[in-house]
Amino acid sequence: MTWGVLIMAYGTASGLDDVLRYYTHIRHGRPPSTTQLDNLVARYEAIGGVSPLAEITARTSHGLQAELDARYARARFRVYQGMKHSPPFIAEAVHEMAADGIERAVAIVLAPHFSSMSVGSYLDEAAKTVAEVGRPLKIFGVRSWAAHPGYITLLKDRIEQTRERFSLKERVNLPIIFTAHSLPQKILQENDPYPNELRLTGDLVAQELGTIDYTFCWQSAGRTEEAWLEPDIIDKLTMMKRDGISQALICPAGFVSDHLEVLYDLDIQSKEHARSIGMHIERTPSFNDDPAFVRVLADIIEAEIR
Repeated sequence: MTWGVLIMAYGTASGLDDVLRYYTHIRHGRPPSTTQLDNLVARYEAIGGVSPLAEITARTSHGLQAELDARYARARFRVYQGMKHSPPFIAEAVHEMAADGIERAVAIVLAPHFSSMSVGSYLDEAAKTVAEVGRPLKIFGVRSWAAHPGYITLLKDRIEQTRERFSLKERVNLPIIFTAHSLPQKILQENDPYPNELRLTGDLVAQELGTIDYTFCWQSAGRTEEAWLEPDIIDKLTMMKRDGISQALICPAGFVSDHLEVLYDLDIQSKEHARSIGMHIERTPSFNDDPAFVRVLADIIEAEIR
């Protein structure tokens, strides 16, 4: 029997001429205002006009297929990819699996921390589509891999590499800031596990590093009227500088790939703010399609099947 493996990611505009379509899809069919659209276009322009997320996700999927083929007899697994907000969409991938005769599949989101508003919504979309295809297909969803040992080790290694970018003097007092994508504060009233999942990841990584000098914050909050999780990365840096800290190592643990929220929100916006207040910050490199990360994904899939 061939198992399907569904890799899911957020999606991105394919270029500047696709930003309106992408933003409208994120807003559930409601077009953005001119100001909102211009703001997002400007952010894409600042990183070169296109996010590498789609290409990275495709390479990751191909790498995972090769890794699973190396571990098992060929045709034991077939990897598919589906995006939440851009082609190929999650529903398209599920329909493709059904058409290929796949009867069992593992679905994993390229985001380690579970929230009903993020990972939960991806899994719900896949389950909803399964109910529509009219063919025998059961999808086993990976809800969280926030504490997976391989993921924790990769973060630890990247933090150790990034420390080398600071002077010996700076390393004496070098706090780690673990970040993830902000979500509306209403999840707190719903007892959503998301904030605790990020904290679990940070605690485990810090334990591996043997440090107690770390903290947490959020980034990339949506531009809506509702309140989002705080503190934001910009506010966190301001508060740390006010407390006499002039350097910090940022570990965006909630993100595995380079995309707008990393390349603009951290590499441009946060670095500009840090410079303006006299702070030196560096961030850990994204996993992208690193073979070590692909092996971790394969391990998670194997565990789910077992």
